[in-house]
Amino acid sequence: MSGFLPDEPSAEVRVSPNFGPRRDTLRPDMIVLHYTGMATGAGAEAWLCDPASEVSSHYLVHENGHIVQMVRENDRAWHAGKSSWFGRADINSCSIGIEIVNPGHSLGYPGFPRRQIDAVIGLCAGIAGRHSIAAERVLAHSDVAPGRKVDPGEKFPWRTLFAAGVGHLVAAAPVRRGAVFKTGDTGADVEALQSMLALYGYGVEISGIFDRQTEIVVEAFQRHFRPCKVDGVADGSTQRTLERLLASVRS
Repeated sequence: MSGFLPDEPSAEVRVSPNFGPRRDTLRPDMIVLHYTGMATGAGAEAWLCDPASEVSSHYLVHENGHIVQMVRENDRAWHAGKSSWFGRADINSCSIGIEIVNPGHSLGYPGFPRRQIDAVIGLCAGIAGRHSIAAERVLAHSDVAPGRKVDPGEKFPWRTLFAAGVGHLVAAAPVRRGAVFKTGDTGADVEALQSMLALYGYGVEISGIFDRQTEIVVEAFQRHFRPCKVDGVADGSTQRTLERLLASVRS
């Protein structure tokens, strides 16, 4: 493909060869946000357009707010990898991926500039409008690939997006002393916690055993919805925040 008209009017087109058709006639009903995890935006952009990388994203947003579109929204970009949400494993076929330039945890993990976040907000709003994507389906890579991925991370300003009408959020319950669930715990209360996480969409087995995978999923939940303390321990704040989140979806 030599080029295409951008779906997002403000985007510059730089075509990546790493894409294909969406499978099983799926259409995009989810936005997945990533960080690039590389030293420079230019390096990340080149990598996403390199056939040897076998990875791509629909969009990349630089620190200065410049947006690059690499794959058409109707095509399947290769951004999510092994992932799942509500039991669906082929996230690439039902999502639009946005890479946000940031070196990530292994390279210092700076904050996200406001110009960049403003561009992400406008881009997400445009995508959601074009494809009727629900607010609760604007997700982090760490939500759909817990443990394997941690991006865009606990410094990503989800609250700023939510205030602008993008994504799903509730006020996180305060962290206080009290009962917690952690690895090794068992019982009906652990099963209820796992059920709530699964009901929101996370890939967790409902076993009544707080195993390592449950801890990983709790950590992913905290990274997005209770970022002040990301430790994989289901304290009262984590549980109450999850309950509020589910209640707000139902309402």
